[in-house]
Amino acid sequence: MLYEAYQAQDDLMAPARGFANLAARSLAGLPPALADCVGVRALAAGCEMFGRAHFIHERPLFGIPSVQATGASGRSKSVKVEEVPVDVTPFCTLLRFEKAMADPGPRVLLVAPLSGHFTTLLRETIRTLLRDHDVYVTDWHNARDVPLSDGRFGLDEYTDVVIRSLDVIGPGAHVIAVCQPCVPVLAAVALMSEDRHRATPKSMTLMAGPIDTRVNPAAVNELAQSKSIEWFEAHVVTTVPARYAGHGRRVYPGFLQVTAFLGMNPARHLRSHMELYRNLVDGDAASADSTKAFYDEYFAVLDMDADFYLETVQKAFQDHDLARGVFTVHGRVVDPGAITRTALLTVEGERDDICSVGQTVAAQDLCTKLRPHQRHHHLQPGVGHYGVFSGSRWENQVYPLVRTVIREND
Repeated sequence: MLYEAYQAQDDLMAPARGFANLAARSLAGLPPALADCVGVRALAAGCEMFGRAHFIHERPLFGIPSVQATGASGRSKSVKVEEVPVDVTPFCTLLRFEKAMADPGPRVLLVAPLSGHFTTLLRETIRTLLRDHDVYVTDWHNARDVPLSDGRFGLDEYTDVVIRSLDVIGPGAHVIAVCQPCVPVLAAVALMSEDRHRATPKSMTLMAGPIDTRVNPAAVNELAQSKSIEWFEAHVVTTVPARYAGHGRRVYPGFLQVTAFLGMNPARHLRSHMELYRNLVDGDAASADSTKAFYDEYFAVLDMDADFYLETVQKAFQDHDLARGVFTVHGRVVDPGAITRTALLTVEGERDDICSVGQTVAAQDLCTKLRPHQRHHHLQPGVGHYGVFSGSRWENQVYPLVRTVIREND
């Protein structure tokens, strides 16, 4: 009933939001003498704020038509980028951001988190990587659009997708995991190493991921520990309504996930919206557009299959299976000690309040067979969770290290 109640409320408010958006556009289109009045601008801003107050359930565009890429000569030039699906499975499309150049650089698989937002949340990460690399990305599908006939999707199946994607890309690639997928990516590389898989990656970069959440537990870790897995199943898992292709599938819905994220720091989001309102009233379009772009992405949500969500909570955040050496994939115990030829880079943010300092670098201790020159760790000062993989410090300080590790092992 939870999903039905949300959908009914969203349907009920849709006409009012539509009217508010129409009113905002109409007020903005008045003659300058009227449109520039403070009262009119305030009314238009209020209408726009109301019209924007909802979640979106479709993936936004990546919007990367071209990039400044480094060619074989070492010079940077603008090249066209085309999104090419190279492999499609029920829950994920493997996208290649194909650059119009003879040598696009080392092949890199960027494994995006499946945590309530679409893969477009990593748009800036992708754009930066494209400067020097041939980039492939896991573009996760909204579970509410996946029919029940396509089967379950849990941590095992997520790990399968990682292995399959690397196999499709072929031998000699590199893999980067951002946040939540650090656990299944480390598991995938361990299994591939043990099997001497032809596409075992040359390097693995784990960024702000929950390898061992017993270390410096953050608020999200404490929440996971404070409730039983049965509580999470009873209170946040619901069923997709009949109007969608995935009707009947159990999911942790995106609207609940993002609401939980908002609840972790409500004062910050309230300030952001108050500033947005003031910028709209003051006519500061640049500042307003920046805030709107962020929340357009932040409020674009996807549903997560319940099996994957519950298994992630239990195995990564409650039982710490990987850190304790008991993590399994299809019943097979994962041994990170099997990794011998894949260089490892771990990256953490000093102010990360989602994945605390120490939780990702724990992977270094698990990969017992790697030699010193194969190990790299970076703690980025002054950034929170998102600053590890987006923003100026990602571009200017973190990314050069990622690029160096890839180059040295390519």
